[in-house]
This record gives sequence, C-alpha cells and structure tokens, in this order.
Amino acid sequence: MPATEAAILRGAPLPQSFFDRNAEEVARDLLGAILVSSLGGDGVTAGRIVETEAYPGPHDPASHAAERIGRTARNASMFGAPGTAYVYRIYGLHWCLNVVTGAEGYPAAVLIRALEPLVGIEIMRRRRNGRPDRELASGPGRLTEALAITGAHDRRPLDRPPLLLLPGRPVDPRDTVAGPRIGVSRAADWPLRFYVRGSEWVSR
Repeated sequence: MPATEAAILRGAPLPQSFFDRNAEEVARDLLGAILVSSLGGDGVTAGRIVETEAYPGPHDPASHAAERIGRTARNASMFGAPGTAYVYRIYGLHWCLNVVTGAEGYPAAVLIRALEPLVGIEIMRRRRNGRPDRELASGPGRLTEALAITGAHDRRPLDRPPLLLLPGRPVDPRDTVAGPRIGVSRAADWPLRFYVRGSEWVSR
C-alpha cells in the first residue's frame, strides 16, 4: 500500500461516544472524517466525507422515524446503538448509508451524502462502470455503489472492518456550509445539510 494510503487509513476509529450526541452536531463533525470499506472482495476503498444531512429525531417530519410513522421494520436500525449503520434503499434502486446518533432507543441519524475518493479509486471506477471521477461518490447512492455497501450491512457497527469511520482531518467551521436538505418533501428548508465549502465532490 502506498505511504499516502497507509497514512490515510492509520488511526483508531471514531468511538461510540462521538455519535452519542445530537444528530446536527455529529453531521457537522463528520465532515473531514474518512469512511473505509473492505467490502466487495476486491480491495479497500475509502473517501473523505464532504457532505452530510441530519435527521435529528421524531420531531423531524422528514425522518423515517417521524412521530406519524413510529417504529417499523424499515427504520428499526435508527433505534439502535449510536455509531451503527442504518442502510435503506431509495426509489427501489439505490442504497443509502446513515450513521445512528444519540441515545439508544431514540431514532436519529446522519445521512452520508458525498465523499472525496482517496483510496481504491480504480476499484470505484470499475464499480461505477467508468463514470467520471467527479461522479464516483458525489451522492448517497453513488458512494454506496463505489464502496460496495448494501442492505446486508444495515445495523453493522462502524468502528471495525469491513466498514469503519476514522477521524480524518477536521474541517474548519469557516469552511462548513449549512443549507436546506435535498430530496425530502417535508421540512426541506431546515438547514440540516452540511458540506465543505468549495469541494468539487459535493453532490450538488
């Protein structure tokens, strides 16, 4: 493994205590973190998180666990321990990766919306069928395909292989932009989408 890749993948995963907080705080602080996958059987892929969205609890009408919905088979993972994966399919086509936040039993999560590819870029290109590099992981469905994440990885802890989150390099608050969420019909104007200012890897 090249020295640069070894440096990217070095260090202890983010602890559960990092995720045992308000989803909005976690969404901001995940910018700059590294998502690492050894899924797919053909090597390690990893990217720096550059865009997230927070879904802070049942009071959020856009949440899969909003008060009008309650607990269901689909959203059960959101009630799990902080730092675990909540993976669901959207439009019947694309998998989306979320990280559960807050106290166990309280349904809140952060959607990982976009990554800057760092490790295993050739693998990502193959998985994404030769799409331009700009489109390898610039969207929640794109990044799960690039990292071989599927519904089989729902409820997995994110502090150990095959899927883990490393601290990476924190983003200066001055370079963090907050704005409306994307692709939701309720509370879309809530400023709970966070992204790195100027990043070419952001989904929009």
